[in-house]
Amino acid sequence: MKAQREKEQTEVAVVEESFPVRETAPLDGADDLMEPTDDSWVVKLEQSVNIFLTETVVTILGSLYRDRNYARFFVLETIARVPYFAFISMLHLYETFGWSRRADYIKVHFAESMNEFHHLLIMEELGGNSLLFDRFLARFMAFFYYFMTVGMYMLSPRMAYHFSECVERHAYSTYDKFLKLNEAELKELPAPQAAINYYLNEDLYLFDEFQTARAPCSRRPKIDNLYDVFINIRDDEAEHCKTMKSCQTHGNLRSPHSIKNGLRSDTE
Repeated sequence: MKAQREKEQTEVAVVEESFPVRETAPLDGADDLMEPTDDSWVVKLEQSVNIFLTETVVTILGSLYRDRNYARFFVLETIARVPYFAFISMLHLYETFGWSRRADYIKVHFAESMNEFHHLLIMEELGGNSLLFDRFLARFMAFFYYFMTVGMYMLSPRMAYHFSECVERHAYSTYDKFLKLNEAELKELPAPQAAINYYLNEDLYLFDEFQTARAPCSRRPKIDNLYDVFINIRDDEAEHCKTMKSCQTHGNLRSPHSIKNGLRSDTE
């Protein structure tokens, strides 16, 4: 466990060095659905469970997809969309019951789900979903992951966000390793049309929206080959990781566009 925590700290440092972090002001007056921040033993327990669960899934996928990178990425991206669906579901439910209203959270999570959706389209275009087994496994895991995340969010939103951070950190590490091992080959391959459509689209509002540690329009990807595509996917995961970390502190998440335009907070 100690070795795993040291590994996690190293990966966090790498992720956070990827882009400058922009400080955001907390939301005032929001209903506090997060767990108390002073129960350090509870935080440690939540994080220990999340790390164990993440490592278990990583080990299973690693044994199944040793040399089948695109299939593995297809499974990862199918799973990666799920927590954002679960977060949005719970936030809508809490708003319906009058317990909380967090429009910025819903907006950012939707943008995150769309980003992961386009990662999935890219992996499908690369043939990652060509086998029935891979499609079945990805959807089977996603089905149970959704309900697990909903239950975890009801118990502790902080824990649910930390688990998603662990998943995104693993995704960043996986893509980073893949890039280092296959740089020359990837630079010789063309970019999938799904990547060109997403990253070079004139309307990049949702692309900017999920990057809560950046000012809108501050990142504009280059897509010349498949290497560039995976660079951008990896960097997207770094942004997800930072957003999930921000969510673990109550009221710390705000839409990048609402901050830029001086909009009123979503707690009204």
